[in-house]
Amino acid sequence: MTYPKISALVVSYKTGPRLKECLYALRADPDVAEIILVDNGNPADMRNWLAHFADGHGDIKILDEQGNIGFGAAVNLGAKAAAGPDLLIINPDAVLRQKSLQPMQMVASRQPVPWIIGGKVYDLYGREERGPRRRELTLWRAATSLIGWNTWTLEATTPPAGPVEMPVISGAFFLTDKQSLTALDGFDEGYFLHVEDVDLCQRCWRLGGRVMYQPNAGALHYGATSDAPSAIVAGHKADSLARYFRKFARGPWHRLMIELALPVMRVGLWLKPR
Repeated sequence: MTYPKISALVVSYKTGPRLKECLYALRADPDVAEIILVDNGNPADMRNWLAHFADGHGDIKILDEQGNIGFGAAVNLGAKAAAGPDLLIINPDAVLRQKSLQPMQMVASRQPVPWIIGGKVYDLYGREERGPRRRELTLWRAATSLIGWNTWTLEATTPPAGPVEMPVISGAFFLTDKQSLTALDGFDEGYFLHVEDVDLCQRCWRLGGRVMYQPNAGALHYGATSDAPSAIVAGHKADSLARYFRKFARGPWHRLMIELALPVMRVGLWLKPR
């Protein structure tokens, strides 16, 4: 079966030199038709490099007039500029493994709209990172994970041999298409950073779509390459968790539990070693 070429969307904010590795890997992949780089904020030397990287390549677009609008809003902006139909969202500090995209498209071809296909995200030692396979996010799972008892992510469990349904995949590396993203009204731009991928997966399931994990697709993830202050990142994560739990609250008692738990979780995020 012949699959359409893919538009790769990369959102970057003070990513550092790993961004170059990310972009070179995408440009070398025969299944990538174009690269859309949404520059939420990079230093002058990197902006100069990006301009040179894109110069003479009509299939590389740099969007840099919007300022730092957050991850979800930047993906939505990039998706509007993309030719599509299929969209790869990949972190700027992640390097796509060759021959990963068609296995994701194969899974996608069997799914109803909307669909989201995640892949394996691994570290420098080839170990699966936290996030590519996750259970549904609940207050209990968020709270226990904060104190070091991981009840949410599944990297310590036996990995699947083939594609499987997954409540939540990682926003660091996934495939969707324009039709699916339109059906979902894109990312919720009320999230500035973190949890927006969890929200997208939740809405996909609720709309009758499918979220799948394809272990035969992968990306190396360096992680923590942005020089954004850790305290600010923790604050964004706390705000995003609050938005998520309030948005999907089930009745008054659940809302009360959420409001009681959120201040404790916020303090836990601030105190968590980084």
